[in-house]
Amino acid sequence: MELDNAVKFLQGKTILITGATGFLAKVFIEKILRLQPNVNKLYLLVRASNNKSATQRLYDKIISTELFKILRNNWGSKFDALISSRVKAVAGDISFENLGLNDSELREEMRKKIQIIVNVAASTNFGERYDDALGINTFGALNVLNFGKKCDEVKLFLHVSTAYVCGEETGIILEKGENLKRRNNINIFEEKRLAEEQLSQLQNQCIPDTAITSSMKEFGLERAKMNGWPNTYVFTKAMGEMLLEKFKGDLPLVIIRPTIIASTYKQPFPGWIEGVRY
Repeated sequence: MELDNAVKFLQGKTILITGATGFLAKVFIEKILRLQPNVNKLYLLVRASNNKSATQRLYDKIISTELFKILRNNWGSKFDALISSRVKAVAGDISFENLGLNDSELREEMRKKIQIIVNVAASTNFGERYDDALGINTFGALNVLNFGKKCDEVKLFLHVSTAYVCGEETGIILEKGENLKRRNNINIFEEKRLAEEQLSQLQNQCIPDTAITSSMKEFGLERAKMNGWPNTYVFTKAMGEMLLEKFKGDLPLVIIRPTIIASTYKQPFPGWIEGVRY
C-alpha cells in the first residue's frame, strides 16, 4: 500500500535529481520510470561542460547500463521515446550557486516546474580532500536547498545522508537529530574558512598538486576527529544536515540516513551493483 501511494504521488511530477550518475541515483531513476512512467519530467543534474555533454553522459553512464535492461525490454521500440520525453540531463555542479546552471532559460524553466528535489550527490570517499568534501557534502547540500527555495512549485526536498552522521556517539541513537543538535556549536562557516586558508598556504608553497591533495586529505581527517567524527565523509555530511535544518525555512525537508548501500535485492533484478570497494 505504501508503495502504491508513492507511485501515485509521483504521477505527473517534475523531479530534480542530483548526483544522477551515481549508483543510488541510477536505481532511483530506473525504478521511477519502471513503476511510474507517467512522471512528468526527470531533470538529472550531471557534471559536464555543457548540456550536450550532459546528455551524452546520460546515455553512456546511466541509460546504457545493465540496470535498465528490464525497462528496455518492457518498452521495446518505444524505449528511446520514453527516455527522451521523460528524462532531461542538465550540466551543473552542486558546488556552485544555482547549481552551476549557466543556461538562464533552462534554469528559469526548472525553477517554475520542479516539484520534488532529490539530493543524492555526495563525495563518499572517507578520506576526501577537506575542501572538496565541504564543497559537495556540506555547502553543496546548502546550494541545492537554496535552489529549491527559489522553485515556485516545490513540495518536497529529499536529502540522502548517512546513518553515520552520529559520529562516535554510543548507545541507542534515535532518528530525531538530537545527536547533531548537541553539536551545533560547530562553526561550519569557520570550517570552510580554515579549509580555504589551509589550501592557500599550501599553494603558496609551490609544492606539487599531489602533495597538496595529500595534505588536504590529512587536514580533513584531523578536523573530523577533533570534532568527534571518525572521517571526513561523515563529518561533512553531518555538517550538511546541520545547514539544511538551519536554513530550510518552510521547505518540506526529509532526510534519509541509509547505513550501507548494497546491490539490488529483487528489482529490477537481483545483484546489480557498481563501485564495489574492498
